[in-house]
Amino acid sequence: MADSSTTDRAILILEDGNTFYGKAFGQRGTATGEICFNTAMTGYQEVFTDPSYYGQIVIMNSVHIGNYGIIDSEVESEFIQVRGIIGRNLEERYSRFASKENLHEYFERQNIVAIDEIDTRALVIHIREKGAMNCIISSDGKSEEELKDILKQVPSMSGLELASTVSTEKEYTLGDENAPIRIAVFDYGVKRNILNCLTERGAYVKVFNAKTSFEEAEKFNPHGYFVSNGPGDPGSMGYAVENLKKILSVKKPFFGICLGQQLLALANDIPTFKMHHGHRGLNHPVKNLVTGKCEITTQNHGFGIDPEAAKAHPNITITHINLNDDSIEGIELKDRPAFSVQYHPESTPGPHDSRYLFDNFFEMMKN
Repeated sequence: MADSSTTDRAILILEDGNTFYGKAFGQRGTATGEICFNTAMTGYQEVFTDPSYYGQIVIMNSVHIGNYGIIDSEVESEFIQVRGIIGRNLEERYSRFASKENLHEYFERQNIVAIDEIDTRALVIHIREKGAMNCIISSDGKSEEELKDILKQVPSMSGLELASTVSTEKEYTLGDENAPIRIAVFDYGVKRNILNCLTERGAYVKVFNAKTSFEEAEKFNPHGYFVSNGPGDPGSMGYAVENLKKILSVKKPFFGICLGQQLLALANDIPTFKMHHGHRGLNHPVKNLVTGKCEITTQNHGFGIDPEAAKAHPNITITHINLNDDSIEGIELKDRPAFSVQYHPESTPGPHDSRYLFDNFFEMMKN
């Protein structure tokens, strides 16, 4: 548990009026965003730095967070992306000798507001029953009335375009420029380890800003296109959908992850929808309908693709389903080499059951 340096009062207020009291941790201040929860027992630093969490306040459902410290290499982007953190026991003491910083110092350095000593199990049950909603956490002395007024001004995640906010400002390259495979990546919030999974297989990768035109990306002369994960409502990303339609028109191999799947669906006139509370964790069972095998997957999404529209589409094959709720976890096109999954096959953190999907992408490009 947090020591005496972090025992100031903090408050959490949900959009539905429920209020929780705890102790301040990290930077003193006020943070707002959509509340969501992650059930992983490890990989908290990767979760905090995942750009797909931009605009959200995350409940870490595992009882102890921070107990193995902070290490520079265990990040998915350059800084913490979440708006705030809710925990049961946010730890300052850590067990790993390689760590150079504790969780409290890490949050203070990156101006992250957190609340400790919350009954996260009860809170997660509440969100599972009531669904996603906005919330506010505060430790800087504001009154409950002030906080409720601030909370009323927070926009809904539905209709919110955030991908261009977290995208790289300038294009950049990774890997050996003489590599036999060249991949154009559209960055809507791409995780560092997704890029690692491409370069370690021998690709030369160029990462483009979210609003780069297809024509500009095609100048790179890629063998394939990759569309990344990212935050916000895919339905607000008309610019990306139109770009993706052009990508599909050239019939080069295409691979999309998470938001990339939702955009592939929209480019084929399959609607997306806001899920009740989303999937976030590293133990979600997914069945590959092509092989019949089950994979344990890492997930982080609050939107999905319409199952009835996907099933009825004449050019779509559903390749993966979630065994908890039968939601669609993977699709492919019948008339061109294009596929996507809703989960995260790079799996950082998580099991590597699904990394074969990167191999499948490379086989498509080689063929």
